Formats: sequence, structure tokens, C-alpha cells
Amino acid sequence: MLLTRLLALVSLWRPVFEQERSFQQAVRQAVGALLVVGSATLTRILAGLGRDQQDWSAEYKLHARAEWNEQDLFDALLPAALAHCPGRFVPVALDDTRLRKTGQRIPTAFWQRDPLSPPFRVNLQWGLRFLQASLLLPLHRKHKVNARAVPVRFVAAPSLKKPGAKADWQEQEHYRRQRKQHNLSQQAVSLLTGLRQSLDDAGVRQKHLLVAGDGSFCNRTLFRAPLDRIDLLCRTRADVRLCRPAPAGSRRRYSAEKFTPEQVRQNEAVAWQSTKLWHGGKGRKLRYKEMDLVLWQNGAGQRPLRLLVVAPVPYRRTPRSRLLYRRSAYLLTTDRSTPAIQLLQVYLDRWEIEVNHREEKTTLGVGQAQLWSRKSVARQPALVIAAYSALLLASLQAYGVTRHEVYRLLPKWRRTSQRPSCLDLVTLLRQQWHERPKTAAALESQSRYQQMILSAAA
Repeated sequence: MLLTRLLALVSLWRPVFEQERSFQQAVRQAVGALLVVGSATLTRILAGLGRDQQDWSAEYKLHARAEWNEQDLFDALLPAALAHCPGRFVPVALDDTRLRKTGQRIPTAFWQRDPLSPPFRVNLQWGLRFLQASLLLPLHRKHKVNARAVPVRFVAAPSLKKPGAKADWQEQEHYRRQRKQHNLSQQAVSLLTGLRQSLDDAGVRQKHLLVAGDGSFCNRTLFRAPLDRIDLLCRTRADVRLCRPAPAGSRRRYSAEKFTPEQVRQNEAVAWQSTKLWHGGKGRKLRYKEMDLVLWQNGAGQRPLRLLVVAPVPYRRTPRSRLLYRRSAYLLTTDRSTPAIQLLQVYLDRWEIEVNHREEKTTLGVGQAQLWSRKSVARQPALVIAAYSALLLASLQAYGVTRHEVYRLLPKWRRTSQRPSCLDLVTLLRQQWHERPKTAAALESQSRYQQMILSAAA
């Protein structure tokens, strides 16, 4: 059952914590974050577990004082996630996300651009910024369902605080130097380096890490970084200036003739290729162009790249409306050996990390906990995301990929869903939690996690 599998997975967190008490608190908060109804504050999570009449200070100290690394929680779940990811490479989606906050004394919160602001006016929001990496499980290879993104990293990515107007020139100069070392791209390089080491420890040293990112990660910092066994697949602008290597015997390194991805799309000399890929619940026809041995002088330098141009996809808003077209997509990748079909499928599957962001914020309420400690604001959301990752893996182990009669019946207006959502899993978990009172009693008492698993399976 789902509850038993979930407790078995979170039991792998025991080596992360030095004390048994800290481990029990982490498991209690992780399970409570999945069961909570309403605002996902820490006090409401404890009240949902029946601990509203007990001292709560130790629960806050778990995040503010206890010695543990939140990224080790994901490393403990990584082998279970890799079991559903066959192939010669490990596909990972990379994206940044923002958590809205209202407290003005949160040390790592800052003003940043609101991604939901209209195109004619840029709005600002006060909150936290995190970098998330999700492992893309290609479930559509064996089942007619979309890929599933399982979070494997959730790292705080704050911005460097700017000195005040009265700061001297030395502080201003120090800030300008440090800002280049603490931007989002540099933090992404550190995240990928740590994830590569975790994959090596999980036993997949021979597999390359293929990272799919949006346009914010298509820059000089990532494409020129010495990333070992890590390939990038990022969306680029339509007007970026590309070129070919200079002819042999020339003193130049780059060809004098420049071109843009948009010009490649309009160039009839480069033939279109057609394939069928899985996207949006079914196989869809996709046209693309491929150009190998491309140089990006201002970005990747002399590192050879490959350009993929995806043709606009036609669609109709209604069966009788006129034919409309979506925008073209232009991709640059450092992987020159993998077939283009597999790269395009990975980039289409990258959309699942956006599904992660929606479920984390709306269903689980990540970021609603009211914490002000520098460690707490990074640890508590990461603990909830790790619990969310364990829930997704537990559902695959317990009931497989597709939904069936064990899940609650969907509303009449949406009976075509083939894959259980996070809300389906949370609803089923709450049902099994109330049906197993011994599990709640075992979690309430400071007993070992083996007793919790046995009581959940009883």
C-alpha cells in the first residue's frame, strides 16, 4: 500500500541525521506536510498530527540548529528513482522557482521579477528563490502516459545583498566582484556538480547527465564551465549569432559568415525532418531541422555545439476555428552523439518540472511555513519537496504507473486522466492514514521507524 511504501522510503533518511530524535522529527514533519489540510504552516502540520498540546520548540530547532544536510534526503531516494530511468543517459530538468513571502526580516528574501506579470508591465514580488532539478522518468516508453518528474535537488538560490547608498567604494567594488560569483548561473553550476557526484555514488558513473533548461540557462557561464560528463540542452534566442569553424589553413578560429537560428529555419537548403514524439497525452508529429558543428562565439566559445530547430506546431482553439501556430523553438546542446529524436523527447518532457512547481505550491503549500532563521528558510521547503519526491516514488512502487480502482473516482468532467496526480496520491494517503490508527500512534511515540512500517502494513 502507499503508506507502507512511503514510510519505507523515508526510513532511508536515517543516516542523514546524527540523532534518532532528529530523524523522528523529520519523518513526522514530512508525513504531516503531505497530510495537512489548509495552510501548510509548521504549527498546522503539528496540529494535524495531534501535537497541538505539546511543546513545539524542538520542531523548529530541527531546521534552525540540528546538524543535517537537506540535499542528502534526495540522495537517499536517488537509487529508487534511477530504477525507473533506463537508457544511456540520465535526463534531468533544471529550473528556478520563487516562493512568495510577506515577512520583511527573512534574511534571504529579496525583491525579484514576478514571472506572472503581464508582458507590458514588469511587476516585482518579495520572496525566496530556489533552484530545482527533477529526474525525468520516461514512463511513456512502456505505458501511454506522460513522463514523471521526480525532484532530486532543491537548493536555495538567494541574491547577494546590495550595499547601502552610504557604503564606501571598497564595499561597492567587493559587491561587484562577488555578484558575478553568486548569480543564478554559478549556483546552477554548483548544483549540477553536486548532482553529478551523487549519481556517481548511486552507481551510474558510466551514464552522462543530460540537463534540459530554459533560456535563462543558455549563457556563457554554463556553456563554458568544465562540467564532467554533463551535457546541456537549453532553449536559445532566435537572433543569437552563430557560425561555423574557420576553414582549414586559415588563421581564424571562427568563420566570418554568421547566421541565426531563425535564418536556419527559413533556409530551404536545410531539409526538414519529421518524427513522432510523445507529448500531452499522445503521440504527436513534429518537424525539426538539425545542424551539427556549430560555434557560439560569445557564449560557448570554441566548444562545438548542435542546433535543433523545431517547426511551429499547428492547432485550433475550436474544431471550426482557423488554424493557428505556436512559436518555433530553438535548442542548443553540447551533446553531439545522442540522436536528435531522443533530445527532442527530453525537452518535451521538461514540461513536467512545471507540473512539479504547481503541485508543490498549490497542493502541498511549499513556502507557507513561517520561518525566519537563515537555515530554516532553506531546510523546511527542501524537506517537504523530499517528502513529495518520496510520495511519487512510493506510488510507482505500490500501484504502478497508471491509475486504477484504488484511487478516488475522478469528477465526471475529467475522466480521461491516465496518470494519478499529486492530489490523488495525497487523498489516498490521508485515507490510509486514518484507516491505520496504529501507524499514527507509532509516529506519535518516539519509537523506531521499523515499528511504523509494520504498523502501516498491518
